[in-house]
Amino acid sequence: MHGKGWAVTVGSSSARVGIVEDHALVAFGLMRLLETDDIESVIAPTVPDLLARGESLDLTILDLRLSDGSSVTDNVRELDKAGIPVLVLTSAENAELVREAARANVLGIVRKSLPETEIRDAVIHALAGRPVTSLEWASALDSDPLLPDAGLTPREQEILALYASGETAKSVARLTGLSTQVVANYVGRIRAKYAEVGRPAASRVDLYRRALEDHLIEEAG
Repeated sequence: MHGKGWAVTVGSSSARVGIVEDHALVAFGLMRLLETDDIESVIAPTVPDLLARGESLDLTILDLRLSDGSSVTDNVRELDKAGIPVLVLTSAENAELVREAARANVLGIVRKSLPETEIRDAVIHALAGRPVTSLEWASALDSDPLLPDAGLTPREQEILALYASGETAKSVARLTGLSTQVVANYVGRIRAKYAEVGRPAASRVDLYRRALEDHLIEEAG
């Protein structure tokens, strides 16, 4: 069953999540799941339909493959322009589409077939602005031939691993025997190197992604 041109807002809460899904049964199933945590859902079948509503959203759950023919890269780009973080939902049937999603600026990739409790936990995690790691995301990154090497030095790799694991600049300085300013300089160079090869690293979440992609840290448990 496909919805076309429909959009609906359900619930009332301090957390508001967009659901872009053109299968109405899936969309409303997600809505009912999120209702248990008092999360308001704004449902639409396409990204343009969602953005046209002008809603203030904390997160969008985006179906990987939509019937309007849009690409996940374009959809994430438009949501990113609107300042809305994205969590991708997939049935994982197309490895290249999953890799494309992993390369996009998303908080994570979640399989539709996961138990409801795990999907709910992923949404709560993403609402807190934290990356949602999964087997799908890790496998996509491992098999992606298009991730260019940023050319980090061993020292830069060490600092990135610590910083991306949640250490503050001050604690990284203490652990490495460097000054806080030198650590900040290293982080700036790391960001610049990733930016030069087309892999954004402007935020701490971005740095976490880059460290995970380059196998400098392990997935959070």
